[in-house]
Amino acid sequence: MNDTTASSAASSAQPLQPLRIDFVSDVACPWCAVGLKSLETALARVPDVRVDIHFQPFELNPQMVPEGEDIEEHLTRKYRSTPEQRKDIRAHLKQRGADVGFTFTEGARSRIWNTFDAHRLLHWAGLQSAQAQRDLKLALLTAYHTNGRNPGDRETLLDTVREIGLDAAEAARVFDSGEFADEVRESESLWQSRGISSVPAVVINEKYLISGGQPPEAFEQALRQIASEQQAPASA
Repeated sequence: MNDTTASSAASSAQPLQPLRIDFVSDVACPWCAVGLKSLETALARVPDVRVDIHFQPFELNPQMVPEGEDIEEHLTRKYRSTPEQRKDIRAHLKQRGADVGFTFTEGARSRIWNTFDAHRLLHWAGLQSAQAQRDLKLALLTAYHTNGRNPGDRETLLDTVREIGLDAAEAARVFDSGEFADEVRESESLWQSRGISSVPAVVINEKYLISGGQPPEAFEQALRQIASEQQAPASA
């Protein structure tokens, strides 16, 4: 995969095939919320570019214990950040979220939680439809970063499934059975083997990588350029 930074806004003519977008992320990651909303803002600006989005699992803290960890303790230990640095980052995140229509509630994210079960249910939702998977992804990001709920908690997960109109009884069966654990681990290993070590990572057509919570303009420029390049052979 290659990093892509579009140098100019190319033609946005509709490609012959939808662009495949793999959105590798974790619901515990605040920048993933920014990245998703930025990507969706960009897609609204290029309605003639068709895409096929797949949400792929990544765990920022795969060894996190079920009871979680205080976020201040966690960030101090993991990143050696100071309280002042974390305050500045939170303010920056809040503004970046507001810019793309996502709300970060001050103090809501008080603990870091294990997110493996959330990824299992996201895998299940993807088997229902791409829209269901997207809706659950955004709802889980909101549950955690806006409402301060534990995204690994059974009740939170089932409430969120119910909220977006999916079958909560079937979700409960999946949760309790441990189903899709192997599939999630395989997907995580696959993306790690492809060099993904931080999220969000947006991979387009399994070739172009856009890293981090980029602004909508960066996604828009890249989508236009890649779509134009994809169509070029047919019009040559």
